[in-house]
Amino acid sequence: MTSPATMSWPSLRVSDWTSTRDTLHMWTQIVGKIRMAHAPLLNHWWQVTLYVSPRGLTTSTIPHRTGAFEIEFDFLGHQLDVRTSNGGTRSLPLQPMPVAEFYTQILAMLDQLGVEAPIRPHPNEVDPAIPFAEDHHHASYDGEAAALFWRQLLQANRVIGEFRSHFVGKVSPVHFFWGGMDLACTRFSGRSAPPHPGGVPNCGDWVMVEGYSRELSSCGFWPGGGEEGAFYSYAYPAPDGFAEQQIGPEGAYFSTEFQQFLLPYEVARAAPDPDRTIAEFLRTTYEAAADLGHWDRSALEDNPLRWHRATAS
Repeated sequence: MTSPATMSWPSLRVSDWTSTRDTLHMWTQIVGKIRMAHAPLLNHWWQVTLYVSPRGLTTSTIPHRTGAFEIEFDFLGHQLDVRTSNGGTRSLPLQPMPVAEFYTQILAMLDQLGVEAPIRPHPNEVDPAIPFAEDHHHASYDGEAAALFWRQLLQANRVIGEFRSHFVGKVSPVHFFWGGMDLACTRFSGRSAPPHPGGVPNCGDWVMVEGYSRELSSCGFWPGGGEEGAFYSYAYPAPDGFAEQQIGPEGAYFSTEFQQFLLPYEVARAAPDPDRTIAEFLRTTYEAAADLGHWDRSALEDNPLRWHRATAS
């Protein structure tokens, strides 16, 4: 019998679902680009992301003319749902199909609902970047694996969200970037940063300049970097000595390959208290960036329970 703990922190080896992961990556890029086509620019591209929902991943509300629409990957019912503010709905079963077919079908659904989708029809941050309409290579969908990945995201979203609550400076939502297929949350010192050098495959350098225009400490989770994925943490610009800092917990390390600290998901999952293990990783890596970077921590951090006594009385 599957225990509640196993369900909460499921095991999902990256090697067991790589084909589905790569197909789903392309599908989320298409949906994310549709959001990007309609939402006004927010700093660091925050308007393009997806969010963890109680059933999967959602665009949240996308403005459209005087109304709105939403697109959601439902990994419990295994369907893609499109809903509009005028009551229109369309659904597409999530099942093995080429990216080209997914692309054609979602555009048709949106057209039926009167929603335009003027997107750049090829993926970013991957190489090769096969145009969506020509991608018959990525065509896998293992529903069980997709649901397990969503459950990984569900737990990561919760723990990272708690970590986020300790910061009162500028901080991003916990959101899913479809370019790198990662769940991320970023804290900012309030100071500007040197222009990012770019160099990301099939992604304009100007995109990275906008994304990294302010000094930051970023953390998140993605289905790579470990046998079952990994939590990560990095700083931009990385202060001198950052990579050599002692961080926790045991099992976390600085990856010279990825130039960031990593905590393999399987290490956290197997820990007696996964929440506490991940929280230690997030806290100690942030402190390494903030202390070496001379952030004004007293002005940027606070106790999320600071009003608890007042509301309890």
